[in-house]
Order: sequence, then structure tokens, then C-alpha cells
Amino acid sequence: TASRVAAAEQPAAPKLTVTIGYLGEAIPEPEPLSLVEPVAKDKGLAGARLAIVDNQTTGRFLGQDFKLDETVVPAGGDLAGAGAALAGKGIKLVVADLPADRLLQLADLPEMKDAVILNARAEDDRLRVSDCRANVFHTIPNRAMKADALAQYLAFKRWTRWVLVSGTLDDDKAFADAIRRAAKRYGAQIVEERGYEFKAGSRRSDTGEQQVQRQMTQLTQRLPDYDVLVVADESEVFGEYLPYRTWDARPVAGTQGLVPTAWHRSQEQWGGTQIQRRFQKASGRWMLERDYAAWAAVRAVGEAVTRTGSGDPAAIRSYLVSPDFQLGAFKGVPLTFRSWDQQLRQPMLLASPLMLVSVSPQDGFLHQRT
Repeated sequence: TASRVAAAEQPAAPKLTVTIGYLGEAIPEPEPLSLVEPVAKDKGLAGARLAIVDNQTTGRFLGQDFKLDETVVPAGGDLAGAGAALAGKGIKLVVADLPADRLLQLADLPEMKDAVILNARAEDDRLRVSDCRANVFHTIPNRAMKADALAQYLAFKRWTRWVLVSGTLDDDKAFADAIRRAAKRYGAQIVEERGYEFKAGSRRSDTGEQQVQRQMTQLTQRLPDYDVLVVADESEVFGEYLPYRTWDARPVAGTQGLVPTAWHRSQEQWGGTQIQRRFQKASGRWMLERDYAAWAAVRAVGEAVTRTGSGDPAAIRSYLVSPDFQLGAFKGVPLTFRSWDQQLRQPMLLASPLMLVSVSPQDGFLHQRT
């Protein structure tokens, strides 16, 4: 009898093995401006690894086994070859930690036409509009989502007169475009725009404190009356220097200061502390936005496999865009994919460097149906 009880308590032997590919590109990133910010060498990948553990927790009781096949190509490396290699192993469920152009290159490979690719890195709005692909889902928020989240909070506070300061690199310009769009949507006025020209040199040592203080003061003086300085500096060249150095006493928001993000280390609501601690234990650092996006991608696949009992990419895709799909992801509400651009709907966190300030959508801005 005891042996029968013990056997009944054992998880079923795996009947279905699902391998999820992780395909990244080792693009060099600048060192953090501040020494208090750690250098993370496994952004994204660490989140995917944690999600595989979470998938296994449920899967082993259902006879499902999940594996992660990790591939990271060097910067500018043979992405087509890596994609073909995944397809050759029968792996058609892929988390892509790639910039926009490389993501499109992967999605357009003949071997990947019937795959499910989950974008965990590229925030470009064009990937959800003109460059949308039927085989690509997005778990990382796009810039329009982030700008809308910030604009809603500023509208709620009635801080509607903005100065926009942006960098000159392409990503900075793209976020500035999203800010302009959000200002129109939520009734804000951009009273002036200014640009910051990047000058090559050491990001840490060339600019002493006095020089930085003068630069930021000069950049922001003689402005019309405004409520908030909105910064578009995704390249992290100058934005971190703006808080407390502006000519006028004004808050800073955007890519620095008050930041809209999918995840933040201060998030502890809705069970957030639990995943923060597990991630910290597994990786030795706090969870970053790309980690969260990769975690959500792997978990979305795991949820679809659990509910459908299938690892077939066509079945997974159909379930992800169906009304039945819901992902619990420590945001207080179930997350779902939009059927038209396959972007993961999710509340956005608004955070200062150390604290969660608010969560969008704000009261009064909720979607009428979802």
C-alpha cells in the first residue's frame, strides 16, 4: 500500500518535451554611468532561464518537460545560420533578444515562417505597424506604450506643459517621436524642444562634476514656463545628469528620472517580491526589464503548452491570440496579446531610481473593453 501511495505522489514521466530556443546577439553595451549600477552580462537570458524553471514546476505534473536551447551570436554574426540551426533541430518556438533589423531578418527566414518568435528586446513602434510580422509576438513594450503610460500620469497630475530634450541618435529620436504622439493624445503641450549633441570621450571621467553642472544648466536655461522636463536619451549619454541640475526647479521624466518600464526592482505588489527574490537567488542581481520580457515570453509559451497539451507552433500561436489566453505576471491583472499586432498588453510601471511611483493605465484611462 505504501508503495502505491508513493507511486501516486510521483509526477508523471514526461510525455511531451518542448524545447524553446533563445537567440540573442552579443551587442556591446556602454558601461553604466554610475558605479552603483552593476554590469549585467546576461540581460534577458537570466529571465528566460528562470521561466524554464517555472514552466517545469507545472509541467512535471502534466507529463511535460521544458528545455531551453541557448544561442548567442557575436555582434554582426551569422544570424541566418543560427536561425537555420534552430530550425534544423526542430525548434520553432524562439525567444529573440535582438534589435529590430536583426529580428526582421530572423522572422523572414524561410525556415522560420511557421515559427512563433517572441520579441524580448526591440521596442521599435514600426515592428507593430509597418514592419509587423505574423510570426512575431512582442513581450517587451514598445515606445508608444511607454510614452502613453508616462503621459497619462502627467495628465493625471495636470503637469501638461512639457519641455522635450532629446539626443541625436536614432533611438533617442524614436522615443522623442513617441513622446510627441503621446502629448497630442493626452492634451499636453510641448512648449519647447532642445537637443543635446553627443561629444565623444569618456562618459565617466571627461566631464567632471563642475563641467556637467554647467552643461546641464546651460542646456536648460531661458525656457518658457513649463511643468516637466521630458528627456529622450535611450543611449544614456546625458539624461542621468539632468535631475537636480536644470536651470529651473522642475521634475525630470522619460528615459531618466521618472521612467516608464515593464519591470523595476522596486516592484513588490501582486506577488512581485516572490519573483524578485527568486531571480536574485538564481542570478545574483535584480531583475531588469529585458529579463522580465524574456521571462514573460518563455512563460507565455509554457502557459500555451499547458492549456493546449501541444508543442506545435501553429497550436501555440492560435492559443496565444485567442480570448482564452491569460498570463499571470505579477502585474495585478492577467496579461493578453493583442490579436492585430501581437503585442503583450500589460500595465506599465512608473518608477524613480529606487521607488515605484505609479502604475498606468491611470484611473480614467482604462480601455473600454480590455
